[in-house]
Amino acid sequence: MVKKRVINILILMLGLVLLLPGGLAFGAGQTKLPAADARFIKDAAQGNLLELELGKLAAEKAASNQVKEFGRRMEQDHGKALKEIEQLAAGKGVELPKELDAKHKATVNRLAKLSGEKFDREYMQFMINEHKEDVEKFQREAEKAKDPDVKTFASKELPTLKKHLELARTAGQQIGSKR
Repeated sequence: MVKKRVINILILMLGLVLLLPGGLAFGAGQTKLPAADARFIKDAAQGNLLELELGKLAAEKAASNQVKEFGRRMEQDHGKALKEIEQLAAGKGVELPKELDAKHKATVNRLAKLSGEKFDREYMQFMINEHKEDVEKFQREAEKAKDPDVKTFASKELPTLKKHLELARTAGQQIGSKR
């Protein structure tokens, strides 16, 4: 009788462990998101890493104080967003990149070779284009994400990205960038 009771308790405990968040035993390491939402999180993290690097670069290399200030803002805002997306990813079992991919490294390297007004124009043009794309991606995800937490994250970040696009356009116009 006691043996049967101990066995039943052990079975119950095992069942509870398997139901815990993170799936301690069998579900560990697996994403809990639809593929499109997981891809969005990874892309957003990569974008934030890029904005951080380029923001630092602009704060150091820009000729215009407005571009330097814009770079500092990118560093600050995208640093905050990166921390938030890291928390979201951890809760959803999505492994994020720790460094820039080859495409984004090439962008940083290309801009790092520039200086003065040429840097300012190229950087601001890139920021305008990048933020246009980001606004579209985050808008789409805010409307169509399957996971409610991903949808909330995208919706929450969208006004900041729209503000960045507006600031980039204003700074770009003032320094003679094309758009």
